[in-house]
Amino acid sequence: MSDACLFCRIASGELKVNLLAETANAVAFRDIQPQAPVHFLVIPRQHVDSLAEAGDSALLGEMLRLAADVARSEGIEPRGYRTVINTGEHGGQSVFHLHVHVLGGRALSWPPG
Repeated sequence: MSDACLFCRIASGELKVNLLAETANAVAFRDIQPQAPVHFLVIPRQHVDSLAEAGDSALLGEMLRLAADVARSEGIEPRGYRTVINTGEHGGQSVFHLHVHVLGGRALSWPPG
């Protein structure tokens, strides 16, 4: 774990946030700069820089299952939601710890920009 990694500090409990849900290997919490009425993140507890560095298929599946479960509990499942994984600088990744954005609660346009 990198001492400077914001998401490692959240995953370890060093930085307190209101968790929406958690599993043994991942946590979900609201994005501090929401881009939709519902916008939360799912991160692995262990540090993984990006999707390009992720090698654990079970972990990725657990993260996506958690995203779907929280979307259901947040009430956005019936009308739909978007999952986004930004990877690398050109992909728009700003925190270099793998994370899934889940956005919903309104119609989302395409392309996203």
